[in-house]
Amino acid sequence: MRAVEERRRHPHPGRLVAWLAFVGAWSALAYAAYFAGGATEGEPLYEYATAVQGAVVFAIILGLALLIASVGGGDARALLALRRPDSWRVALGLSLLVLVATYATAAVLSQLLGLSPGEEQGLLPSEWRPERAGQYAANFLLIVTLAPIVEELMFRGLGYSLLRPFGRVLAIVGSGVAFAAAHGLVEAFPLLALFGAGLAWIRDRTGSVVPCILLHGFFNAVAMLVVLARPAT
Repeated sequence: MRAVEERRRHPHPGRLVAWLAFVGAWSALAYAAYFAGGATEGEPLYEYATAVQGAVVFAIILGLALLIASVGGGDARALLALRRPDSWRVALGLSLLVLVATYATAAVLSQLLGLSPGEEQGLLPSEWRPERAGQYAANFLLIVTLAPIVEELMFRGLGYSLLRPFGRVLAIVGSGVAFAAAHGLVEAFPLLALFGAGLAWIRDRTGSVVPCILLHGFFNAVAMLVVLARPAT
């Protein structure tokens, strides 16, 4: 019943065109930067400037998401799936399944195929530097809170809703692939696409983007907390 209501609620074609154009441009810029310079240089998470620049970028993306959601009027909150999930128990169970599948896929890509999806971006520092704890904490807040909120609203909120009229499978897979493409990575693309599709599956089953935000934030937090176990050499 909810799926039928969503198809009726969001028919404005301008929203989908705008979303596809923005995600396409975002992905093109990300891959252009990747092939031009490869992995991130230095240790950006130990710089306050990274947190400030990231906050500005995510604020712009959030503004664009809200702008696209408001095209043609209608209920932008519903389009973004900003509501309580139908069942927190279901959301928790699905989140655990997605986490297990994601980490298992990462292990397969790393051990069997020799890929390094977790290291490709070069964002996480190779060792913990306690004298830069303040800078790292600022970036931790950015990556664990603001980044998941904005990305989930853009892909699992807006993207899923706009693709849903074309079918559940397309909405889940399409938003996952778009999410992976926006990161501009190659070796990590399959992992990010799987994780993105898993989040969209949770969105589909619970009718809410909130569990997706929480899981995304948890996933990012685990990756960043691992750095604390890397002693300085």
